Amino acid sequence: MRIKNISAGVLALALTTSCVSKKVYTDLENKYAGLKKENRQLSDENTALTKEKNALDLKSKDLQTQLDKLKAERDKLATDYAATKNSLDALKTSYSALEKDSSAALDSNVKKNRELLAQLEAKEKALAAEQERLNKLSAELKERSARVDELEGIMSAQQQNLQALKDKLSKALNSFEGKGLTVEQKNGKVYVSMENKLLFGSGSWVVGPEGKKAVVEVGKVLADNPDITVLIEGHTDNVPYQGGGQINNNWDLSTKRATAIVNIIQENKGVDPKNLTAAGRSEYSPIADNATAEGKGKNRRIEIILTPKLDEISKLLNEL
Repeated sequence: MRIKNISAGVLALALTTSCVSKKVYTDLENKYAGLKKENRQLSDENTALTKEKNALDLKSKDLQTQLDKLKAERDKLATDYAATKNSLDALKTSYSALEKDSSAALDSNVKKNRELLAQLEAKEKALAAEQERLNKLSAELKERSARVDELEGIMSAQQQNLQALKDKLSKALNSFEGKGLTVEQKNGKVYVSMENKLLFGSGSWVVGPEGKKAVVEVGKVLADNPDITVLIEGHTDNVPYQGGGQINNNWDLSTKRATAIVNIIQENKGVDPKNLTAAGRSEYSPIADNATAEGKGKNRRIEIILTPKLDEISKLLNEL
């Protein structure tokens, strides 16, 4: 919108006065080109951030799939172990019976005894082979079970940490309940949702005093949890942006609002800026029906999505 205003201003000035110098006209043209370039860069950055978020979601699903596969392999090993043990017990029983028959027939039938001894020798070899296989299966089962237990322990601890993080956020933001702020845990992440009525005026991306207090409290919790990656998403309703200045549409508005939240959070020096990502989702991820005023109000929001780093789990899965 700002680019269009500047362009219109240049044309109007050129038509209404003959006193405009070529230098002024050239400067305005350069400024217009610079704003267009900035708009393209913001759009490219938004696309890249969206791709990064989708990649993280896919990675989390892939880790869960690998865990399920590992559990299935462990269960199969347990079944093989039980079957091999039964086979070994049967061989031992057969071996004892042959040994008894051999002793009883020793005096009466030498030939039969030799046959029995040959059978005993074959049984002993088969028994030794089965015992070796059983030992290998047992060792492999023990190793896999230990790694599954370790992985499950890490994931359980991660869930507990997420619950603790949610509880800290809920406590820190307790005074903002009923003002369009919610905290919930789902899909292995913690979501802090703030409606725009708490944060911004209509068409604005400047955070108000009350909203800033809430964002500052979130920053304090993040400073105590440096191993959390944070995605800040801006969302709008489906009403086209009617303002002007630096904003062209709802994409621009949602991105600027997300960036405004990031700027407040990183004022806390305990928060690593590398863990922060700002993204604009415009009107395309609603949580309510835009057909009602109440639904529009819920859709105009900021979502702060906190995700634990999965490096430790990925490393353990790669070692299996």
